[in-house]
Parts: sequence; C-alpha cells; structure tokens
Amino acid sequence: MNDTIFVVGHRNPDTDSVCSALAYARLRSRQGLEGVVAARAGYLNRQTEFVLEQLGAETPQLVSDVVPRVGDVVKQPAVTIQSGAPLVWALDLFHRYDIGLLPIVDSGGIALGMLSLRQVADKFLVGGQEQSMRRILTSPAVLARCLHAERFTADLCGEVQDFDLYVGAMAFKSFCERMAGLDSKRLLVITGDRDDIQLHAAKLGVRLLVVTGGQPLSPEVIDTARQNGVTVLATSFDTATTASLARLSTPVDSLMITDFPMAAMGESLETLRYRLLDSSQPGVLVLDDSGKVLAVATKSTLLQPPPIKLILVDHNELGQAVPGADRVEILEIIDHHRLGNLHTDAPIRFINQPLGSTCSVVAGLYKSAGIVPDAQTAGLLLAGLLSDTVMLKSPTATECDRDLCGWLAALAHLDPQEFGRRMFRAGSALAAYGSMTELILADFKEYSQEGRQFGIGQVEVVSFDEFYEKRARIATSLMELCRDRALDLAGLLVTDIVRATSLLLLAGNSELMVRIGYPRLDDGLFELKGVLSRKKQLLPHVLKILKA
Repeated sequence: MNDTIFVVGHRNPDTDSVCSALAYARLRSRQGLEGVVAARAGYLNRQTEFVLEQLGAETPQLVSDVVPRVGDVVKQPAVTIQSGAPLVWALDLFHRYDIGLLPIVDSGGIALGMLSLRQVADKFLVGGQEQSMRRILTSPAVLARCLHAERFTADLCGEVQDFDLYVGAMAFKSFCERMAGLDSKRLLVITGDRDDIQLHAAKLGVRLLVVTGGQPLSPEVIDTARQNGVTVLATSFDTATTASLARLSTPVDSLMITDFPMAAMGESLETLRYRLLDSSQPGVLVLDDSGKVLAVATKSTLLQPPPIKLILVDHNELGQAVPGADRVEILEIIDHHRLGNLHTDAPIRFINQPLGSTCSVVAGLYKSAGIVPDAQTAGLLLAGLLSDTVMLKSPTATECDRDLCGWLAALAHLDPQEFGRRMFRAGSALAAYGSMTELILADFKEYSQEGRQFGIGQVEVVSFDEFYEKRARIATSLMELCRDRALDLAGLLVTDIVRATSLLLLAGNSELMVRIGYPRLDDGLFELKGVLSRKKQLLPHVLKILKA
C-alpha cells in the first residue's frame, strides 16, 4: 500500500496556506508523485471559505494531527487460538505463520490471554524432575483428536484431567513392577504391539490406554478394558510420536498469560513503545472496544515506518506545523518565511523564496516545470497571492508577485482587483466569529525568541469601527490567551485594507509593551501606520525588541 503524502499548511490556516496546499498537491500529482493529498491543519476562515466556494474547489482534508498510531503500523490481522485447544495446534500456528505469540480467545474472539512460543519451549524442552515430566493435563476427547485415534471402549470424556504418563516399552515383568502401587485412575499408558502389557493395563483399570503403530487389539484386551472402565485408543503413530503428541495435547490455557499488556488501534505509537519496553511479555494485544483481538504488536512493529509523510507549505517551524510533524518524515518544504527551528534526519527539498506569498512560490514552480495550471488552480494561486500581499499593497509584494498576479489572473479569467475586493469583504466581518478567542486564533502564529514566547494574530477589516466595538472583549481574550498558553505577549494586528494601515492590540508583559516603540493610542493599543505585513514589518520589529 502506498504512503499518504499530506501537503499541508500551518495551524490556523489562512488563504495562502490552504490554496498553496491545494495547488502544490495538484502539481506534484501531475509530476507523477503518488499518494499526494491536500490537507489543512485547522478550520477555514471566512475568506478562504469564500474563495473555495467561488472557484468551486474542494475543501482540503482536515488533519488534526499526524501522530503515528498503532493502527498505522499494525496491518496484519491477528492469528488467534481458541481457549481449550491443544498445544500441538498452537505449535502448528507458530510454524505456519512464522509468529512467536498467539492470543487466546473465547468463542466470540474476546481476548482471554496469550501464549508465546518461548513458553512452550521452556515447558517441553527444558529438563525437569521425572514426575513433573510425566504429568500431563489433557482430556481423553482432545487426546483422541490429537492422535487421530480410534476409540474402542467408553465414550470419550471432554473434561480436562491430570494424568501420569507411562510408556510400556520395557519387559513385561519390569512394567508390572513399575505399575505396582500407582493410582491407576491417573495413569495414561502408551504401548505398541504388546498384548501382555495391554492386557495388564486393562486389568489394572488404568484411565487411558493408547495402542500405537496401527496394530489390531485383541478381543480379550477390549473386553477387559470395558469391564474395568478403561478408555482404549488406537493410533497409527509410533510410540515416540504418540508420547510427544500426548504431552502436547495439554490445553493452551495451562500456559496462558492472563495478565497481558493491551493497546488500541487509536493509541499513539509512542504509548505502544513504552508499553512494550516496560513489559516482560514479548508483545501487546491490540483490541477493539469490546475486547476482541485485532492484531498483535511486538518490538519489531516499532521498526515499521508510519505510512504518513508530509510536504509543508507556508511554514517551516514545528511550532506552527500540524501536531505530530516531528514524528513523521518530511519530504519537502515550500515557504516564503524566515527560517525556523525545524530539523530533518535526511536532506529534503526545501524551497524558500522572498516572495509575497507561498502561492507565488508555487506558481513559479508551475512555470519552471513547464506546466500550465487549469483555470481553477490558477484562481486558487491568485487568491493566496492577493490575500497574503493585501492585493499587492503589502511591502512584501515584489515585482515577481505582480508579474505572477497578471499571469494567474489571465489563466483564471478573473479581474484581480475586483476578485480581491470581494475576497477581503467576505473575510472582514468581525461579527462572523463566535467568540473573540476564535477571532484571534483564526490567523494566529506563535514564535519563540531569546527565551520569550509570543503570538500575534491578524485580521483584515474595511473599517476600524467594528474593531473598536469589540476592543474590550478582544483585550480580555488576549489576556486569557497569554495565561492559557504561557505567552509573554499576545497581540492582534487589525489591518484596514482600504486605508492600508493597522492597529495593534497587545496583552501580556507590560515591560515589553512599553518597549514596543509604536505610537500609543491607549492602554495596550498602538497605531502602525503603513504596516500591512505581520511577517515583514511587525515580526522583525518585535524580534529586535526581544533581542535588545
């Protein structure tokens, strides 16, 4: 089965993040990469919803996390054995499926315990006292099935009992001496074509008499056995094989581990790792909610690579990536931001260009590959470009962005100015958010610098009036965000796209707010004339303050 390769943007996805994921997934698919799926690491904002609806594009798959789970690496269904089955059947399964652990289940598949090949080996291959080696726990019915035996006397009892095994291979006199004083009702005697030993065992009233080699039994032996309540079985196996199979007719329950470690398919692979390494048992049973066995996980399971890989777009910091990104393979990064703290185990394709949007970078990759995007894909790339560059008014916009804007608009059959105004109008209504926290987090990015943690959200409006109406509630939510996420500073950059200027509302460390350097309008509120870009204008300024 092919791996799934998620092309995914940052948490709290914006239009550039979502549209670049869709467009780049399409590009890589056209280039022959299999298993590519466009994804998003959060819910869509109103602007992005508008873009997808207007262009008739699909919504990328929501991926809450890519934390590898037990179900990602455990693919083979479990080979199980039912309670009451003999050990010889378990050995057959161990050999046939090349496994070392068997779950023991009831008739409904519910886990009762487990059996390891090592347990069976320790039981039958490690030497012990003669008496313990003679002891066999089985039932006449199960023994008959293991030996493919023919029954000559009483009905076969299915009750598991303790037997003492003796093989009648010595001289008749020695056999009689050996039998003297033993509890005949515990005796399981195995012998070959020895009429004298067969008859003596029948006269003693042993519990079970097994005749090997496929030899016929004399009527006298059969009649005597019936009179004394002896169960007589005849098998075609030789005496040595019969003795081995008799010992292996012991039910698996006799060696069953009932205190076994368990896991669920949805648990993280890390949890499974700790459970395996912390247990003295050779494996973990993977169960469903009802207790049915789905699979068996062993230490070799941990060597299986997760079937999920990532291509990150519009970010390159783990703090902004979908949760679990540090536990799966990252194949590529396509971005236009500063370099963060992400590390990889192997070289990857990393394209980071100083353009106004990631969609601009992706559009350039289409051109360099000689692939012309269809009208819908061109529209998506245009939307991401216009959104991140604030309709090319942001200082992050470059001549390359402007050239790409014209190229994409022609392919999409869209007027970039008219389409851009409709986009921002659709996403500018603050009343659309259910709470002020939701408003702040709709496009919120967290950063770390000089041991300080801070986060800044951004929202575009067509007038500051709607912001002032909600300012007090937004300030309260920012303070709560500082507390809940242990941030030194939390802010919301409110950008008026008509006037091409912004306001910054801050909460948190008062010393840092004093050092912010922008004109102060009120407590925690600052005027940022001409500032449109969080990345290129506000973020470098904040980082400089933190370094000071």
